[in-house]
This record gives sequence, structure tokens and C-alpha cells, in this order.
Amino acid sequence: MELKNSLKENILNNSKENKVKIPVCSPLGKQRLLLKVCGMKYVENIQDVAALKPDYLGFIFYEKSKRNFEGIIPDLPASIKKTGVFVNEHIEIVISLIEEYKLDAIQLHGDESVDYVLELKNHIAERRTLFIEENKDIKKKKNQHYISKSAIEIIKVFGIKDEFNFDVLKPYLNIVDYFLFDTKGKERGGNGTKFDWSVLEKYPFTKPFFLSGGIGLDDLEQVKIITKSNLPIYALDINSKFEIEPGVKKIEELKKFKKDLTGF
Repeated sequence: MELKNSLKENILNNSKENKVKIPVCSPLGKQRLLLKVCGMKYVENIQDVAALKPDYLGFIFYEKSKRNFEGIIPDLPASIKKTGVFVNEHIEIVISLIEEYKLDAIQLHGDESVDYVLELKNHIAERRTLFIEENKDIKKKKNQHYISKSAIEIIKVFGIKDEFNFDVLKPYLNIVDYFLFDTKGKERGGNGTKFDWSVLEKYPFTKPFFLSGGIGLDDLEQVKIITKSNLPIYALDINSKFEIEPGVKKIEELKKFKKDLTGF
């Protein structure tokens, strides 16, 4: 997969000797490019990945996934956002898992409608209000009805292959925090293949998004190019290309990728 000339040449023409430097900031301004490692599964591996301090860790709650998570999430650095990945799940179950695992973000990887997202947000707001009311006189308390003190981020996923109608995003613009563009394939994520990133040249909105889909160490140069464009890329989402087996990440390769991408 290669970027079309119109995007690639714009970057290269502004770089000396056709070399692209690693971006320090994303196109959003001061915000640096963030990193999400998805498909976490086993406690020790989770701890090893967390030590690298990615910005998000993704836990897939989908029984059909090879990376379906049913374990224990160890204590993580406060800077890491625990992200629950769901596919057309009942809202009651999503809420239950938000509370059980103290999730900071929800990634909707199915065919969730606008009405679904609105209902989910309403449920989250109601449970947060209930939690605050029940615990207003208690400074610290472990409560089974836990809801994150911070607003829970909503990430809506859309699959792309060789083309995409961005009009389908319009109804979601004001109700989700981020989009995530992944490769459309047989599986709901984790297919290990990239879509044609040049499709994103036609992205017409300022809503920031995660870039996902088969990103690996070999794609660093392409990543540097596209993140130098004017696209509002908020974060990269990586998964299967950094695995020994489903759910087990290669720590040294992740470390190298993060260092080459961010400089630390």
C-alpha cells in the first residue's frame, strides 16, 4: 500500500533530501501524536506493555475475537486510558463492564447507530450522577457502581478498503469524541492488513481520528508521511503486527516503534 502522489509529494517537497522527520506534534497543533495498543489479554504482557507508557490500552470484549478479554486488568499508570472495545453489544453489558474495569474510553467496533450511541451516553451520565450522589459524603470508597470521574470517551469505528463515503460520518460528528478508521475485512479488527490511506485525502471534517489497520514497524516511513499532512490524526492504533500470538505483544518491537515514532 502506498500513498497517492498528491499527498506524498506534498510532504517530500518540503523535506530536505526527500527525508521526512518524525513528527513531534500532530496536525491538531500542540497535541502530540498518541499511541493506542489494542488487543491486550494477559496480565504479565499487559504490565510489560504498560511500562512503555502508551496513551491507550485496548481490551476487546467480543466473544468471537481471538483476543476476547475475560481476565484481570492490573493496576496501570494513571496516564494510560483503559479502552473497552465492543461490537453491537447490549448497552447494559457495556455499562456493567465500564463499572467492573473502570474503563476510560469505549470503542464501538460494530454497526452501532446514532440512537445507540446517544442511549449509551445517557446511561453513562445517569450512572455517574447516581455514583456521585451515593458517594458525596465519602472521600474514598470502592463501589460496585463505579463510573469514571472523567468523561468517558466514545470512539466510533468505520471500516475502509479502497473507497469510503464520508457522508455516513455526519450524524456522529457531534456525539462521539473520535472516529477510528480500520481496514474493512473478515474480522472486526485485527485483520493485519492496511487499507488505502490515500482515501483519507477526502476526509472533510476536523473531528480527530485514530488511524488503524495492520500498522507495523515496516510502515514507519508511511506513518511519518501521513502524519505530516493536514489530516487531524489524533492517534495510531496498533495490534496484530506486534504480536507473537493473538493477545501477546512483542515488547521490544513496540518499544522500537514508539521510540522511532515519538522520540521517547
